[in-house]
Amino acid sequence: MTARPPGVVAEAFEAQRDRLRAVAYRVLGSHADAEDVVQEAWMRLVRQDDSAIDNLAGWLTTVVGRISLDLLRSRQARPETAYGQQFAELMVTPDEGPAPDEQAVLADAVGLALLVVLDSLTPSERLAFVLHDMFAVPFREIGQILGKSADATKMIASRARRKVRGTGSTVGGGREAHREVVAAFSAAAAGGDFEALLRVLDPDVRLSVDTPDGVVVTLGATKVASGARMFSSGEIARHRDVLVNGVRGQMSWRADGTPLSVIAFTVAEGRIRGIHIVVDPAKLAAIQLPVPP
Repeated sequence: MTARPPGVVAEAFEAQRDRLRAVAYRVLGSHADAEDVVQEAWMRLVRQDDSAIDNLAGWLTTVVGRISLDLLRSRQARPETAYGQQFAELMVTPDEGPAPDEQAVLADAVGLALLVVLDSLTPSERLAFVLHDMFAVPFREIGQILGKSADATKMIASRARRKVRGTGSTVGGGREAHREVVAAFSAAAAGGDFEALLRVLDPDVRLSVDTPDGVVVTLGATKVASGARMFSSGEIARHRDVLVNGVRGQMSWRADGTPLSVIAFTVAEGRIRGIHIVVDPAKLAAIQLPVPP
């Protein structure tokens, strides 16, 4: 195959840019990271002898997948920066069911909620699920990214699919199931029931607290349960159920009406897998928040 003229290569890449950006965003959950990944894919294409590329779209998808996988794995190695990517821009709404004119807002929230669910998957599971179930990439091609056979990749994607389905979704009947899990956690935290907390927390639960001094991460059910008193602070005067980027959460206020905290819970397979708390007053002030009950 002869090399494509530079202008043709650039034009072909631009035709793929939106799709590549969508792939990277679904895998990484960050618009900024997705843009960086797509730009890196372009730089690699420029350095590549494109005469050896038979399927440019497939080649670019593979490159974006590999870069994204490396980034996911680096995040996992640094949990203090890995968690909470989906909460960079918070959308907090009362959890009381959508009015007819709120359907567009709900659609955005559901998309964000899925990203939070995907954050509970391993890097390999997330990549396989996104590429196959959302973008119809064949298992053979995904396996080349993961260094696995097509059959092994299919099993990874199947495991990821079960986990995603296990969340029950954040709308419809699934929301009520999530509400029950979070209510059980709140009751156990308020009562200081350590054993009840362990029953409702996933063994690998990840707690991330956004404070004025930075993000503090706690890993594991035992450590999270031991520090659960923060969920029943004496400063709480009022609280209400909310949706935080489409996932089940709670918000609390002080007696003077100033926001105290926003909490988002990621529930999977009947247990709480992730908790993200924002207590930084500056960040709370920058969010459009519902009024106290």
